[in-house]
Amino acid sequence: MSRVEEVRLRLVYDSRGKETVEATVKTDRGVLGIVSAPSGASTGAHEVQAFPPGGVAEALRVGTSILRPKLVDRDVEDQAGFDRTLHEVDGTPTFSRIGGNTATALSVALAMARANEQGIDLARSLGAPERPTRWPAVVGNTMNGGRHAIGGPDFQEFIAFAPDATPAEEVRAALAVHQAIGEEIHRRLPTHALGRGDEGGWVAPIGNVVALEILDAACARVRDATHRKVFPGLDLAASEFFRDGAYRYQDRTLDLDGQIAFVAELVDAHGIRYLEDPLDEEEFDGFARLTAAVGSKCLVVGDDLYTTRRDRLATGIAKRSSNAILIKVNQVGTLTDTLATVALARASGLETVVSHRSGDVPEGWLADLAVACGSAGLKCGLLGGERVAKLNELLRLGAATEAPR
Repeated sequence: MSRVEEVRLRLVYDSRGKETVEATVKTDRGVLGIVSAPSGASTGAHEVQAFPPGGVAEALRVGTSILRPKLVDRDVEDQAGFDRTLHEVDGTPTFSRIGGNTATALSVALAMARANEQGIDLARSLGAPERPTRWPAVVGNTMNGGRHAIGGPDFQEFIAFAPDATPAEEVRAALAVHQAIGEEIHRRLPTHALGRGDEGGWVAPIGNVVALEILDAACARVRDATHRKVFPGLDLAASEFFRDGAYRYQDRTLDLDGQIAFVAELVDAHGIRYLEDPLDEEEFDGFARLTAAVGSKCLVVGDDLYTTRRDRLATGIAKRSSNAILIKVNQVGTLTDTLATVALARASGLETVVSHRSGDVPEGWLADLAVACGSAGLKCGLLGGERVAKLNELLRLGAATEAPR
């Protein structure tokens, strides 16, 4: 039985140049697990606190002086006990003392050390079969808006959703859509200096509907050229523009009924297969109405609605609010809490989509988690080293198993 010999924490930076925490867990066999935690820009109100009030410096102080001694000599196989200690030492419901990012980095670092000791990839260590019956679809951000970009559409992400293929085919299809969109934007706006947002998607001064039309056309173009399945998807992040009881766009203001009708119309008009956070984060009943209307046509995914919390997911299940949940480890802080939410979703017939954050880190373990969870999707962006690391890990896992989907 292997024990934790050493725990170290340090400051590192995420893809937005913001400070975050990296953890190293060393076993008494000399094996390391090294993981850093991402951070979100568009965050749900019910997420745990990423850092204590003093920021990363305080997280490192508390983690080094108080938390680390409690973790040394623990059984490397006891993930649940390790994560329970993180909760006990913190003593708050939101990880406001040690920080959810500290907890995330440590929790996943233990799992990584265990996988490295076993000599297998993290996906297999977490229970993925040697030959998965399906692979998570690539959920790739092709255009940015909302909090992820300045001067773009209200909707936060315009997504290339590439399901039902091998990892290599999915990645190629999603990247081809990204390239086709860039070409079309340059054609339409030849004199504009165009850039990319936090997650590598194009940013352009266009409206929501025009952006969706460009995405829809790009997906159709790639399908025709490659005969691979790739479809439009949206992450509205509607809580970001929901104020005073209304959905306030640049060109319109809608009440709940209007928003449901507007989104349902977009799903039908553009063949949307992936629909995330179309309503405010407290709107369980509205989500249920929308899911009843379009859930047979697409994944209706709750992110801010659930924030990976098992109790909020239980509410959504009771109300039939969605048919899928987005999974982000640092929304709840530990791998154990994350897997408990995944287990509830699967037992209740909901799909899971494992997701990155806008401020992410250049590590690939998220792909392992998506495969281990049997998730319907891996949402990880398409461009930038921190996004490509996850795509490349998915490719490695696919190459290692060569399982058909």
